Amino acid sequence: MISKSILSCREAIYRDLQQCRSGTFKLFADIDYDTFCRQAHPDFSPVGWHLGHIAYTEDLWLLQRCAGLEPVFPQYHQLFAADILPKKQRVFLPALPEVELYLDAVRKKVLDYLEVAPIDKQERLWRFIIQHESQHCETVAFVLQMHRKKEARHDTDLDTDTRINSLQHRGIKRGIKQQKFPMPNSQFPMPQAPFPIPNSAIEIPGGEFYMGSDAAEALDNERSRHLCYLEAYSIDRYPVACGQYRDFMESGGYQNPDWWSADGWKWLQGEAVSQPLYWSENPAFNNHPVCGVSWYEAEAYCNFIGKRLPSEAEWEKAASWDAINQTYRIYPWGEEQPNGSLCNHGNNIANTSPVDAFPNGASVAGCCDMLGNVWEWTASTFDAYPGFESYPYRGYSQVYFDGEHRVLKGGSWATFPQALRSTFRNWYYPGVRQIIAGFRCAK
Repeated sequence: MISKSILSCREAIYRDLQQCRSGTFKLFADIDYDTFCRQAHPDFSPVGWHLGHIAYTEDLWLLQRCAGLEPVFPQYHQLFAADILPKKQRVFLPALPEVELYLDAVRKKVLDYLEVAPIDKQERLWRFIIQHESQHCETVAFVLQMHRKKEARHDTDLDTDTRINSLQHRGIKRGIKQQKFPMPNSQFPMPQAPFPIPNSAIEIPGGEFYMGSDAAEALDNERSRHLCYLEAYSIDRYPVACGQYRDFMESGGYQNPDWWSADGWKWLQGEAVSQPLYWSENPAFNNHPVCGVSWYEAEAYCNFIGKRLPSEAEWEKAASWDAINQTYRIYPWGEEQPNGSLCNHGNNIANTSPVDAFPNGASVAGCCDMLGNVWEWTASTFDAYPGFESYPYRGYSQVYFDGEHRVLKGGSWATFPQALRSTFRNWYYPGVRQIIAGFRCAK
């Protein structure tokens, strides 16, 4: 006789598998084969490879290693494994319908196995697989964003060339300036420029709080849950918005080494950038969070205004700790699962939203927009918590405990609900700016 709790767990896993897969296929609706196979950046695989890798990983862990079945479509294993082909060789892909057939064949066997799997012993692995898919879908979302940015720049260049050629044909050759067409960080800009939102600082009292998680869905780097003591500090109510960041840019922030660390200034000279990657000059975005900044850019802005980035612990306490009742919350707003009235996530909007758009999602401390919209850089390097044990393999987290990767918290507009919680940890090198990342300030 199967217990009610196991049945409930099995049903929850089934629901999350299906919900996540629905979001996956939605990302690939109407995608052309060139976009499916092409790299948007040397550091990121084509979006089509991620789709095949999702099927490969599900097959490897659930069907082969747990159910003891033979591989599904073994001819794809070299192509879609994470550790065989370099990213530049992952562009020779089957057509989308063939890859979807691969996903469907694997999923059918997975659902059959779910009915008999010892879920009380395997729940953690099933949760990992669901989150693995959701994480790769987020990568797909920002890689597609990079493709759109390149296409918009290409169209702009063509429009500008056509305009200049037309003017030259009419004999107007002098005094021509190339028109700039900014790439918006949102597909649906607001109809008019909003009034700037005050970004007040919230005082967080000193004391202990519980950090991390031991729940079944917690990834290895989130474990173990442990007490952490912090002195009193303040943290901004909202992430830094574009209107605020524009002040830094217009004050010569990208040209003044005083605001940059030595490593940051060295990075800036190598990259030669003067604005965030997903920047728009349209003032309608003033209250959207700045998006597409590296850790170095976030650090420089904080120096410019006399603040700093919060540590990972400071960020998590402001998001999850109820100091009055001395209790921890899974989400800033409580225990209710993420939905469209609480935060911008899961490609529901597929772009950034104003930082004050979801007041119902505020934490007990009063911080808003801490889950969804944009990932937020923290001052902390990615490292192990007390009691850390690799799961399900060493390469998932442990190899990145190198003192060089920085922690991001909170998720973005592309993060699926299965990977959205206050304890979730993301990590990247400080010079990466292609991800959907912004930041908030502390002091």
